[in-house]
Amino acid sequence: MRYLGVITLLIITTLNSQAQQLQDFLNDPGSIHGNFEMNTQYYQPDSSISAQQPPEELGFNGYLNLIYNRGNFEAGVRYESYQNALLGYSDQYEGNGIMYRYAKYKADNLEFTVGNFYEQFGNGQILRTYFDPGFGIDNSIDGVRVKYNLKGIYLKGLIGKQRNYFEYGDGIVRGLDGEVSFNELIDQWSSSPLRFTVGGSLVSKFQDDNSTLYTIPENVLAYSSRFNLNYKGFNLNGEYTYKYNDPSADNHFSYRNGQALLLSTSYSRKGFGITLSAKTLDNMFFRSDRNNNSQFPELYINFLPTLTKQHTYNLMSTLYPYAIQYNGEISYQADVIYTFKKGTLLGGKYGTTIQFNASYAANIDTVSLNDEATERKLYETNLFESGDKFWHDINVEISKKFSKSFKAKFTYQNLFYNIDVIQGKPGEPNVLANVVVADLLFKLDKKNAIRTELQGLFTEQDQKDWATVVVEWTHSPNWFASVIDQYNYGNEVVEDRQHYVTANVGYIKGGTRVTLGYGRQRAGIFCVGGVCRVVPASSGVSLSITSTF
Repeated sequence: MRYLGVITLLIITTLNSQAQQLQDFLNDPGSIHGNFEMNTQYYQPDSSISAQQPPEELGFNGYLNLIYNRGNFEAGVRYESYQNALLGYSDQYEGNGIMYRYAKYKADNLEFTVGNFYEQFGNGQILRTYFDPGFGIDNSIDGVRVKYNLKGIYLKGLIGKQRNYFEYGDGIVRGLDGEVSFNELIDQWSSSPLRFTVGGSLVSKFQDDNSTLYTIPENVLAYSSRFNLNYKGFNLNGEYTYKYNDPSADNHFSYRNGQALLLSTSYSRKGFGITLSAKTLDNMFFRSDRNNNSQFPELYINFLPTLTKQHTYNLMSTLYPYAIQYNGEISYQADVIYTFKKGTLLGGKYGTTIQFNASYAANIDTVSLNDEATERKLYETNLFESGDKFWHDINVEISKKFSKSFKAKFTYQNLFYNIDVIQGKPGEPNVLANVVVADLLFKLDKKNAIRTELQGLFTEQDQKDWATVVVEWTHSPNWFASVIDQYNYGNEVVEDRQHYVTANVGYIKGGTRVTLGYGRQRAGIFCVGGVCRVVPASSGVSLSITSTF
């Protein structure tokens, strides 16, 4: 009987505990949020621009993210559908499935994640995984990640395999990262205007050696160190990365070690800012599958952004964008912005802002080696001496408000573009171009505005001169419509002097945006942060819906 009483007490206690947990859950069931995105296009024949006509006339990309939060717990899934993928995306995006799902829990200073996750160490030149549906990138890691923070000390550790469309890459990625904030660690420095952090990372990949030609290292290690210094308006930061020999299809199975160094400094105060950056790198391809050298950004462990301005205007951003040269590059960038105060001669009634930007990129100085039968380093190099020029971009932008109803931006760009290296067009001459843009905004009343862009690109090379006109109307807060005409009027081939006209109309309500478009897409290169993919010519009707909840 005594044991029966104990068992009864335990049952009652358990039931009371479960009842309390149920009541707590009913009081706070947690929340679900997420977003939905779909992009579809109906393709129609257009032989005058050599538009591709896929067997399936309708392309469709769709995504649904669901995230559940309750207290320290979080879980999420993403459903994806490609029926079939839009032109310009890899044809390996086909079908439906859930390739992103995770669970995360925080307990005091500890956080752990199982499933898929995105991560970045430092500025990303040793490890960065991310998702960009508009570009077709998802190199998430599926595995385990642990984070631990303690009074200015931040630690991360991870292991897993990378997503490769609806499968996973062969290689295993492992990483450790640590960062120390001295202002948090040392009490006496907590209120100091001098802020100083240092960090370091170790990343390695493992992949079986299945080569019949070479003895391939199965474990490849990379390490990096970084620092960041802030003092009032001044900032200085840098990162150095070293990667041990990683013979792969990207580097023609060279046994050279890889290196990357980035330094950047900036200063800002009210009305003025300046940033100076320099980067040099050699043999920094780093994928979790050594046999993959796809034109698509598949299975990249690291990310090396370009030191170039990210232009938004059509002729500047889509005709001759710069792509990072992982096999070797030295580059520089300077960016200066200054605002003339209101009431001054150049400032006028509303003030005037001038931004100057210049960037330069070239190959690092290299000497070829005839050692394919021995060490297979293939070349010698000096990281701090430049070779053949890849690129320069010198641009000036003037922004001025002329009245309460009219403001404008005027931009000039001088461009040098090594089309042989960047776009893989051997024998083609370097492109020397000048671009001018006038961006004019007219406010008609409190709800209606018209923005007009007039753009011109002038060059004697490649496809010669281009012009673009953009007219955009907005009716706040819901409606917008635009017409874009990109015209290659200077092309030497008369039949190729085509107008690429696109019209769009859209509606915005809360977190939902719907856009319907019709027109032509010019064949070319689409780049985001220096990572590029080829976009074929197309023509047809498109529909895009995005919604957050």
